[in-house]
Amino acid sequence: MNIVLLGAPGAGKGTQAQKLVAEFGVAHISTGDMLRAAVKAQSPLGVKAKSFMDAGTLVPDELIIDLVKERLSAQDAQKGFILDGFPRNTAQAIALDTALETMGKAIDSALLVDVAADVIVARLSGRRTCKACGYTGTAADEACPRCDGEMYQRDDDKPETIKHRLDVYEQQTAPLIGYYQERGLLNKVDGDRPVDVVYSDVKGQLGL
Repeated sequence: MNIVLLGAPGAGKGTQAQKLVAEFGVAHISTGDMLRAAVKAQSPLGVKAKSFMDAGTLVPDELIIDLVKERLSAQDAQKGFILDGFPRNTAQAIALDTALETMGKAIDSALLVDVAADVIVARLSGRRTCKACGYTGTAADEACPRCDGEMYQRDDDKPETIKHRLDVYEQQTAPLIGYYQERGLLNKVDGDRPVDVVYSDVKGQLGL
């Protein structure tokens, strides 16, 4: 089970990935987490990546691909993996396919969690975060239900920021849907339903 996870920010991809990891023991590989882990471990690739991150520039595709290959060689990825946040565009998808081929691996499915833009804006702009413990709740939470701390709206949960993130997704990442569809690897689920209903559909689409 080697999966690329697709979907706009706030579509619920991470939640579905966590459920797959818990049930099937595959590795959930988020690009951000992978970069942070490599930097923390001070691996040669991590040191290289840190120099770009410290300069505030994007880590080059070539370096990300090398990090992905390094991560996929780890023991926990041998049962399968879920790539979350990578590839971000068609060029990265082609480079990923080439890299996987050298490792004797391939993508089995590109899973698209599909949610309409207006639903995502409403969903994310309704989020509130606790200043004290980081708990994520909704606008209905006047105080944090976990620690009674003050709840606030993060800048990236404001409607204008969300719309910008969705515009970037449409321009850069949405073309990946066509790329994987052409290769017969695209599986699509409606993410605007209860989490467990979506998960049942995910398993059905993946033949699990």
